[in-house]
Amino acid sequence: MTQINENIVGDAMPINEPLSPELEAELERRLAAFADEERERLGLNREQYTEHVNTHFTAAQRAHTTILVRGLTLAHDDMVAAALRGLGYKTQLMDEPDNAALQFGKEFGNRGQCNPTYFTVGNLVKHLVKMRDEDGVPTAKILSDFLFVTAGACGPCRFGTYVTEYRKALRDAGFDGFRVLLFQQQGGIKQATGEALGLQINKDFALGLVRAIMAGDVINLLGYRLRPYELKAGATDAAIAQSKDIVRAAFEQNANVVSALIKCRRLFGAVATDRGVPKPKVSVIGEFWAMTTEGDGNYHLQRFLEGEGAEVDVQSVTAWILFMIWENKYDTLSRIDLREHDDARKGLAGKDGTKKLWVLAAADKIVRANFQLYANAIGLHGYTLPNMDEIAALAKPSYGNEVRGGEAHMEVGKLVHYIEDKLNHMTLSVKPFGCMPSSGVSDGVQSFVASKYPEAIFLPIETTGDGAVNVYSRVQMMLFKARQKAREEFERALTESGLDEATFKARVQGSRRWRGGMLQPKHRGAATATNLVYAVAD
Repeated sequence: MTQINENIVGDAMPINEPLSPELEAELERRLAAFADEERERLGLNREQYTEHVNTHFTAAQRAHTTILVRGLTLAHDDMVAAALRGLGYKTQLMDEPDNAALQFGKEFGNRGQCNPTYFTVGNLVKHLVKMRDEDGVPTAKILSDFLFVTAGACGPCRFGTYVTEYRKALRDAGFDGFRVLLFQQQGGIKQATGEALGLQINKDFALGLVRAIMAGDVINLLGYRLRPYELKAGATDAAIAQSKDIVRAAFEQNANVVSALIKCRRLFGAVATDRGVPKPKVSVIGEFWAMTTEGDGNYHLQRFLEGEGAEVDVQSVTAWILFMIWENKYDTLSRIDLREHDDARKGLAGKDGTKKLWVLAAADKIVRANFQLYANAIGLHGYTLPNMDEIAALAKPSYGNEVRGGEAHMEVGKLVHYIEDKLNHMTLSVKPFGCMPSSGVSDGVQSFVASKYPEAIFLPIETTGDGAVNVYSRVQMMLFKARQKAREEFERALTESGLDEATFKARVQGSRRWRGGMLQPKHRGAATATNLVYAVAD
């Protein structure tokens, strides 16, 4: 404070005596100059950010406009891009978000954001900077010939502000006015307002997106089922790559996707496996992006777990679609009993609540039926989509179904489901550092749930972009316990079936039926090898 006073007042200006008008004016001048210097030093002289919203995209621009795609797994993004091309759009896949994208996000994004924001926003900026600085594409051409489409949502999560973060970071990186188009997850198929729009979010768009997501799901799920047991390293990944080529072509040519998936089944069926080895099954749940991405955003956890000898149970994106249908049904049921239909954003004013419930019930059945069709076609036998009513009921005693944000009650319901139905040996909850909804669930509610089930192995992981060694170390410690559980379960199955391990393995290797990786034995325990023991004995 003394230094500040000296800087402002100076030696020639008396402090304890009344000031003349001239001295008072001089003091005001010096105070103003000091304030300007401090604002400059603290970086407060920057222009207040005003969002530049440019969503101008017309049908006439489709021929020369490329939609940049990235946001889910590699398989999902590939299928979504192909489905959009089948609808007449030009698309380009960006690289998977990595730590370099994270640095771009932190450089140009606001402070205090969560990891998915930094990674996804930074990945777009990184891609455009490379186009401009390395590929020599003029900024004007980038602004006129490229755009990015992202999903929007609401609730106690930064996800609702992602589109603003994109535009702010793009402006600061030198791409002010770059088009970021938004479609609302809950907006339905009536978000388009005319045929002149470049991006038509209509029935064809919605169906193409859902079909692409389902195709990506079944390819991923079958890959994670086979890869831990493959005899030749890389055989499953090769089958996945060839399958994506086949299904991508089907979407681009508007051909029969089911026929394409049947062709993929032959590729996966050719992968030689040995499923007689007991491996711990680890379910990865948590914040949607963190548990779905397959790169630096979650430390490549899926591949790390497989490298440590685990079978990974990943979440399908189709389940998220089912949750959004359930959410609408739950809200409609809650509001239909009001004395008068309310007219809130999700209200029922001017609508037939009963009709809406019938439509939602039909949507749920259609999604499940189509997913099952895709699963059967590619050979993903025995996989069941979660019953959203059951998940909600399991979570309700610990986490209210009315609470939204993140995965809402689903993370809690999934954990209870896994424990009570003995579906895995370990549950790993991945959440970004700074994710408010997911952190509250994983660090708060889930600890209460786990205390009710002392046999459960539950590990919450926060991702920050660094600290991978610490995360891997924690996972390895819990995996040691999971391996023990898997081994004990396997040996118990052998005892109950009257088989010794050598006899069991000989029968598996001597039977084409059990030696293959496509047939899924009936569920009796968490480990694949355990279920195979009972199936072989029966």
